[in-house]
Amino acid sequence: MISGTRGSGTIFFANCCLKCVYCQNYEISQQGTRDQGPGTRGEEVEAERLAEIMLELQAKGAHNINLVSPTHYALQIADALKLAREQGLKLPVVYNTGGYDSLELLSELEGLIDVYLPDFKYFSEGSAQKYSGAGNYPKIARAGIAEMFRQVGNIKLNDEGVARSGLLVRHLVLPDNLAGTDAVLKWLAALSPEIRISLMAQYSPQHRAAEFPELARRLRPEEYRQAVAEAEKLGLRNVYVQELASSETFLPDFNQADPFAG
Repeated sequence: MISGTRGSGTIFFANCCLKCVYCQNYEISQQGTRDQGPGTRGEEVEAERLAEIMLELQAKGAHNINLVSPTHYALQIADALKLAREQGLKLPVVYNTGGYDSLELLSELEGLIDVYLPDFKYFSEGSAQKYSGAGNYPKIARAGIAEMFRQVGNIKLNDEGVARSGLLVRHLVLPDNLAGTDAVLKWLAALSPEIRISLMAQYSPQHRAAEFPELARRLRPEEYRQAVAEAEKLGLRNVYVQELASSETFLPDFNQADPFAG
């Protein structure tokens, strides 16, 4: 419901306000931008150019504008969105975030974002601190997701089956339930039993995961089956599930011209 048949107009933003030790996008999320040294990714653009990029993606037929890791650039992105809409941008805008967004920031975005696509990574402060360097993450994520839901509600689809507005929450199941999947799902079910959730099985030990023995393996089938069973027990009706093989399928290589071609 994001990619549709013509693809999502994805714009990746360099760097990230979280430092997840297993990040599959670490080449761009944690290695800076080109002007910060060799081997880094990204280029600096003004708000006017970012607005042009959005309009170019619309002209190519993308279903939406998909802003990936936008939190630390959100106010500049807001300026670009206003410019793009003045110049004819009609597509829904997807705010594709790690879930570490303050209420103050989200209030500035109200009315500019059509689809919120946050992660809810952890329910445990200990895991959040150890694996992403953000011990207050669970509190921030809960408050932020509740605010996103207040702004846009549950997902509404257009005639093509693509989201035109609403909230879709991602949760990546980690080995040994390190993310607190059962508690995450229980909290989301209390927010709305109709909430759309992407329950991801694609965990792969990337980046620095080998430094943490508990993270140095892929999910076992029974771990993911248990997560799916918990969602069913809670009465969640709109949960997207994955094959375990997705841990090999969805690995980008940002050294390639098309990072997702493999």
